[in-house]
Amino acid sequence: MQIITSHTDISQIDFPAGAAILIDKPKEWTSFDVVAKVRNTLGKRLGIRKFKVGHAGTLDPLATGLLIVCTGKGTKKIESFQALEKGYMATIKLGAVTKTYDAEAEEEDVVNASHVTQEEIEHVIQRFIGPINQLPPIYSAIKVKGKALYKYARKGETVELKPRPVTIHDMTIDEYVYPHIKATVTCSKGTYIRSLAHDLGQALGCGGYLSDLIRTSIGVHSLTDAVSLPVLIQQLTDESASEDR
Repeated sequence: MQIITSHTDISQIDFPAGAAILIDKPKEWTSFDVVAKVRNTLGKRLGIRKFKVGHAGTLDPLATGLLIVCTGKGTKKIESFQALEKGYMATIKLGAVTKTYDAEAEEEDVVNASHVTQEEIEHVIQRFIGPINQLPPIYSAIKVKGKALYKYARKGETVELKPRPVTIHDMTIDEYVYPHIKATVTCSKGTYIRSLAHDLGQALGCGGYLSDLIRTSIGVHSLTDAVSLPVLIQQLTDESASEDR
């Protein structure tokens, strides 16, 4: 399968045979939005109405960074990409919580937590390194009885959540200027960095939520090699136009 980066000449790519596109997902786009945009653009270019396209691991709308989008026969490889270790740059805000565990919802339970030191944070983080059981956010796309959790949450319905086994391979503090912690995280498939931020805030006794997230890697694939979505769509559109002439 061909891997498409920001340096790839897409005119030589056989998308139906299978390709994996490394995309830098824009903020406020859902992963499905990106897939739909690529599918529609490629469908027009190839003259295929229902062209197979899928992503290999969801990024929340407010997150940016590496999203792998597979095309054609390459969609059969999605699970193998999903199983790879993920890398993130996370910003966690202390002294408040939100219902969504990120900046999508209003802050609640706001407190002054300026007494929290970096040494204390680094000590508490050790509790989360290694295999852990993590509760997913109630505002997530995980399905219970065939229905996404966030749909229950929006209606105020209570759902019994079960912890899921995940592994935090490493978490290091890159910078701490209250109230923001900037951290690098490497973790397994299925890890919610939103939950990690929330749980860290609870362990520190002051609350916390994920205020910014960038996915920097999936396995050996790096964000530094990813193509921006506008550039990719322009390239695909230009190729389509040139083929029509």
